[in-house]
Amino acid sequence: MIQQKKTPTIQDVARVANVSAATVSRALSSPDRVSEATRLRISAAIYETGYTLNQAARSLRQRSARTILVALPDIRNPFFSSILDAIEREATSRGYGVLVANLYLGPETARRLQDYMLSNRADGLLLLDGSLDPDTLNAIAMPPFSVPVVVACESIPNSDFNTVQTDNAHAAGRATQHLLDLGHRKIGHIMGPENNVVARDRLAGFRQAMERAGIAVPPEWLFRGNFEMASGFSAAARFMALAERPTAIFAANDEAAIGFLSGLRQHGLQCPRDVSVVGFDDLAVAAHYAPPLTTMRQPRETLGRMAAESLIDILEEAGPAHSPLRIVLNSELIVRESTGRPAPAP
Repeated sequence: MIQQKKTPTIQDVARVANVSAATVSRALSSPDRVSEATRLRISAAIYETGYTLNQAARSLRQRSARTILVALPDIRNPFFSSILDAIEREATSRGYGVLVANLYLGPETARRLQDYMLSNRADGLLLLDGSLDPDTLNAIAMPPFSVPVVVACESIPNSDFNTVQTDNAHAAGRATQHLLDLGHRKIGHIMGPENNVVARDRLAGFRQAMERAGIAVPPEWLFRGNFEMASGFSAAARFMALAERPTAIFAANDEAAIGFLSGLRQHGLQCPRDVSVVGFDDLAVAAHYAPPLTTMRQPRETLGRMAAESLIDILEEAGPAHSPLRIVLNSELIVRESTGRPAPAP
């Protein structure tokens, strides 16, 4: 005779979590009435015992907040402004509110995101940062929390999260090809942060375009950066110290490109007479800088709208239930006055 395995009870959860059954019940019905440490302990016990995982996950978030949480790495970065605006507009049109979390807390990030979800302040997570540890996200997206997650702008390497992003590597290749088509053969690159997936993709696209053209890039023409104007400005000083300088630069984003242009000006060089510069993103300032910046325009409004739309569709069970969502949007080359043909060799 086959003995059936006993179905886990709320008492089993209480025993594993070392709390009373009443506390478990309170955590499931009114999470905001239970301390964060106790909620997390009960959640772990639910997972360990297998106590009606799906029902428990729903109970932990049973009161729909009609709100999505948008988490981004740096709210000061102007790149995110139009994305956030599009997210808010789409969410409002669907009857949802938006919370914004600035991910500047380092190791505290995981605790903060989990607290948002367990306290019923948000129903789903829209993440605009690919540097978050996959284990941290899995802890939120898997039972017992089972929070719907959409990653936008970036992707989480080696993961199956829903993603909405742009064609970073391909677009970087097209930006580099624009300089090659103008006749440049000495092309350098101002990189983004070394651990950032977008920066790595744009570096890969640059390298691939140069390799297709049969051109080797000296290591000293690859300038370390961090997506900020200050890193572009410091790259200009390193550029000036080179014995042989590139005639063109592809910067990993507009802020680095603008910082580089500012640094060139202080050293008495002119763009594009002395060096051509291409950025990436098409920030609002790019068209009004001197000279106006040639750049790859990311469809940020479309990206924000589609990311919010995808997350809300999942919340309302109108989106994909099993296979991860993969949306890749095309960037557009915007040619302005910061690029031109290289000066004739003396």
